[in-house]
Amino acid sequence: MNNTTVLTSTFILSLLLAVGLFFFIRASTKPRIEQMTLETSESEAVLIPKLQAYFTDRAYKITAVDRDTDIITFEGFVSPSVFLAILLTSLAGIGAMCLALVLSMQFPDIGNVFLVLLVAAPLAGWFYWQGSARIEQIRLKVEAVDDSAPTKIKISGHRDELAIFQSTLQLSAVEEQVLTKA
Repeated sequence: MNNTTVLTSTFILSLLLAVGLFFFIRASTKPRIEQMTLETSESEAVLIPKLQAYFTDRAYKITAVDRDTDIITFEGFVSPSVFLAILLTSLAGIGAMCLALVLSMQFPDIGNVFLVLLVAAPLAGWFYWQGSARIEQIRLKVEAVDDSAPTKIKISGHRDELAIFQSTLQLSAVEEQVLTKA
């Protein structure tokens, strides 16, 4: 195996990794909305104030109550994570440095001009910061058939928020489905 074959295959693999990194950074801002049905043994009268207190403590506020469907909508501002912005910028910097190294080895006549790619690394953190700061909605409906049956909570929102909600209030899941938003 000669040196050209190794450089060419390394170049192709580096391009594929760069494409993967690009899509990873792009996906960091996408909302991941899920819908769950949870059960509890608590009555509706006890549960609703408890849910309101929980979401108020998490910096959500009630923005709508639909009396026809009994759906309560909470909204809250989700701020971006400094850690994730730094991580994405670092990954983009390492990826750009590796790609620049492979390009400079593949095209030695041009030299180290490809190190200019490192200038683009902070764009990853900026892109994440701009795209992840948003208002999120939690929509829930409490259904109680009678006192002997468990009370059901149908809730939709960001998957991380729902996981925290379920574990904090120690609710058992009945069903779960992923809703995608474009």
